Amino acid sequence: MKIYHHIDEFKAVENAVVTIGTFDGVHLGHRKIIARIKELADEIGGETVILTFFPHPRMILHPEDESIKLINTINEKAALLEQLGVDHLIITPFSRDFSNQTAEGYIRDVLVNKIGTKKIVIGYDHRFGKDRQGGLDDLLKLGPVYGFEVVEIPEQDINDVAVSSTRIRNALSEGKIELANTFLGYPFYITGKVVRGDQIGRQIGYPTANIVIEERYKLIPSDGIFAAKINIQGKLYKGMAYIGSRPTINGITRNIEINIFDFNQEIYNEQVTLHFYNYVRDDVKFTGLDELKVQLAQDKVDVLELLSGQ
Repeated sequence: MKIYHHIDEFKAVENAVVTIGTFDGVHLGHRKIIARIKELADEIGGETVILTFFPHPRMILHPEDESIKLINTINEKAALLEQLGVDHLIITPFSRDFSNQTAEGYIRDVLVNKIGTKKIVIGYDHRFGKDRQGGLDDLLKLGPVYGFEVVEIPEQDINDVAVSSTRIRNALSEGKIELANTFLGYPFYITGKVVRGDQIGRQIGYPTANIVIEERYKLIPSDGIFAAKINIQGKLYKGMAYIGSRPTINGITRNIEINIFDFNQEIYNEQVTLHFYNYVRDDVKFTGLDELKVQLAQDKVDVLELLSGQ
């Protein structure tokens, strides 16, 4: 897959089959659209093009809202789209100027002149242009004028999947990992760097790798203990992940940690990926480290059982 970080980097391709969207999560609903553009591209000997945006439009249009969190970082999204066999990914820097284009200007200048769109696959509710005034009707009206065909993904097709990025974000924020994973079609994951912690876990026999996420907009699931796997240098290890502020030791900052089973290597500064499979329990305050240690022993048993078939 070729990646372009601005629309101006892209040179129009012959028989471009295009779809547009933020594609946060690259979930099962998105995958139906991607399967459709691949099918159409095969039919006409064309190439698939996804036009997405970064930063997320809401970050630019509502900068005061710091609550906006996304399922994927831009790099995670690109990797998922590449796995699905997309030919071209255009990551357009979203700006107020970009958002102020008229619907026809956007269709003419971006979709036709820049990309060379021959077919565009679009959801029934997709909106674009100034004040989101453009939509399916504009594409259908201007398609014959500019020489492209519009293929609509009907409302029923999308609703049959019963999935949306918002619903997945809500599930993750509520600790409903299994539900989120069902909608995503893969285990939710985060990528970050291992940093040195205060070694409390090591003292009680459950050393953890502390993971720091650079992208502030990345959504982190609710606090708790999770059955997880960690990818270290291409190899997966089972473990129990923890998200929380460690109330038993009166912690203040929110941490992401994982106790990795059957592992004793030093991995400070390693870039790792943490995959979440199951929610195990809430984060609670224990009377002390001894009580916490007893609970962690039970957590490990529970996690191993949950991961036994995965």
